[in-house]
Amino acid sequence: GKAKMVRLSVIIPTVNDPALANTVREVLENSRTNPEIIVMADAVDVDIPGVRVVKNETRLGLRGNVNKGIGLASGEWLVKLDEHCMLSYGWDEILLEFAQKDWVTVPRRYQLDPVKWCIYEGDKEPIDYERLEINNPDKIGGVTWRSRRKERADVLLDETMVIQGSFYLLHREHWNRIAPLDETNYGSFTQEGIEIALKTWLGGGKVMVNKAAWYAHKHRTFGRVVSPKGTDIKRGNAYSKDYWLNNRWTERKYDLAWLMQRFNLPCQ
Repeated sequence: GKAKMVRLSVIIPTVNDPALANTVREVLENSRTNPEIIVMADAVDVDIPGVRVVKNETRLGLRGNVNKGIGLASGEWLVKLDEHCMLSYGWDEILLEFAQKDWVTVPRRYQLDPVKWCIYEGDKEPIDYERLEINNPDKIGGVTWRSRRKERADVLLDETMVIQGSFYLLHREHWNRIAPLDETNYGSFTQEGIEIALKTWLGGGKVMVNKAAWYAHKHRTFGRVVSPKGTDIKRGNAYSKDYWLNNRWTERKYDLAWLMQRFNLPCQ
């Protein structure tokens, strides 16, 4: 008979951050659904036992690795995870218990100290929500939404507007609706979380935070292992701003103004 589909696949793109082995260990030790783990090695050599490593001989970049990795995955549910993250125990079971097929779900987010491998001392406040900031001249982007976290502290499963992109869980059917991530116009790296979140909301789905699970993502003071080209970031940011503010996505069910109103934010 047909092989039963894996319940969950976790895709981890890597350019060999020293935190990769710890991140894989976090998935192995803190998951309860025995997920398939696929490490997408972007033109680097990776030796981690017990997981599937797929090496690209030439660098594909972040979007290309997510697209390729999900294409190779056998999971019904899919998680994209950055290579420098810590996870709460049972995170997968908790998220999957409530996740719906047209949602993107994220856990509560903390900042990680990847050297001490603990939540970053300088900033222990969790990030539950991000809102879309549209007035920055160079780009649209997610900013931490502290007031919503305080106002809605008792809502454990809630709508959030946009996400960082370091972790997201979605169903394969939803991925197929919004995929592939656009490598041509954004470039390989920029605006991944914005593309995922806005395609989800404006396509009729929801972006949700489940605060019963958490992860911690490397704090920015620890720097990137590989930095994308500044010119590529500028181009991707400019494209994204024009694309979403001017409602250029032809498959949308809603305009951006609808989303701004939904979260009681001004449209200018």
